[in-house]
Amino acid sequence: MTGGSISADTSVALRRLAWTMFVPMAIYSVGYGAAGPMYVLRAVDLGASAGQAGVIVALTGLGMVLADLPAGGIVARIGERGAIAVGSGVGMIGVAAALCAPNVGVLAVGMLLVGASGAVWGLARQSYLVAVVAPADRGRAMSLLAASSRFGLFCGPFLGAVPVHFFGPNGALWLQLVATAISAAAMVAIPSADGEHSDGSVQPLRAVIVENRRVLATLGSSALLVGAARAARLALLPLWAAHIGVNAATISLIFGVAGAVDVLMSYPAGIWLDRYGRRATGVPAMALFALGYASLPLTSSAVAIGVSAFILGVANGLSNGLIMTVGADVAPEARRAEFLGAWRLTHDAGAFVGPIAVGAISVVTVLAGSAVALAVTSVLGAATMYRWFPGVPSSRKGPDRRGGRRDRDVESGVEVHTGGNSSPRRVTSAKRC
Repeated sequence: MTGGSISADTSVALRRLAWTMFVPMAIYSVGYGAAGPMYVLRAVDLGASAGQAGVIVALTGLGMVLADLPAGGIVARIGERGAIAVGSGVGMIGVAAALCAPNVGVLAVGMLLVGASGAVWGLARQSYLVAVVAPADRGRAMSLLAASSRFGLFCGPFLGAVPVHFFGPNGALWLQLVATAISAAAMVAIPSADGEHSDGSVQPLRAVIVENRRVLATLGSSALLVGAARAARLALLPLWAAHIGVNAATISLIFGVAGAVDVLMSYPAGIWLDRYGRRATGVPAMALFALGYASLPLTSSAVAIGVSAFILGVANGLSNGLIMTVGADVAPEARRAEFLGAWRLTHDAGAFVGPIAVGAISVVTVLAGSAVALAVTSVLGAATMYRWFPGVPSSRKGPDRRGGRRDRDVESGVEVHTGGNSSPRRVTSAKRC
């Protein structure tokens, strides 16, 4: 898309973002999904034990957490397209390091870089959608973005099986390298949003966090609990299935079905977000997480654990796009990128800690204790969402000191920033890189 512009007078049709946003996101995720399981095998090939391999792969999540705040500054300084180019370059260096690693130390550095790349990518695409999609369509846009990622992750292992068959674990890493390059080429050609570098200054991250500390402490606590609930299921489900004697092939099938439910729920979740509000979506999602985790210790067969996995898949699908949408709602217009970096950190920290907590609790107590703890955590998440998440914005409006309009949700007391009007900012044509 190199010519013309997308009108600022009406919402950007979501279908017009398909080839510049959603499809590239799916391609990127295909590579990530294909390579993810192979990094463990790559670590083992380099002499790591099973435990060491797990820690090395977990460094991807650590890299994402460490890069969330700097990613906000990068997007604020060079814009979404520039950040995507930088993030893609870092990711490709990380994959190349993993491919050529002579030892586990170099592989560990590669994992950190891959995680950092994901943080920059995630923030840049979210910031761009906030800029070009009207608030009334925000839930659907964010849910479609999440669905694109989930779809790619779902398809990745199947598509990666071909190169892995011929080239071993490195075949999937080559697929990730190519997928990252293709998706980067598509996304750096997106039209730029007016307002990139709008004031020529970047507020220190500490100042942004201090200024928005109440939002980050309240709504951010919900985002952290959502991240933990989402990520922990990927560790707990296979552990429990193995504990009750379910074979590996059946576990894979259960995950496949749950993943399909996750993807299919994404767009309906976006419609629900836009129509009934963030609280009306988040609370049921966390209640379903609680039900899924609470039911897990009661299962003793593949069918029973499949039901629990189905419930967790529905919960994850219903929450697709939720945290990104809420972050977009409360982000201050003038410092959107920096705030979203801090906002994403709350969710990603939960996603990083969740699987670790499953292992730690299981060591101290029993595996069922992890399921109970996650159920309680999910209930707490539902309670914080009911208390803090904005519902349907009220009609109480006033001038916002940051510019634009301020909608205050009466029940939660949260300010929802929607910009100067209900339309997205103008998107101008971009030169091809």
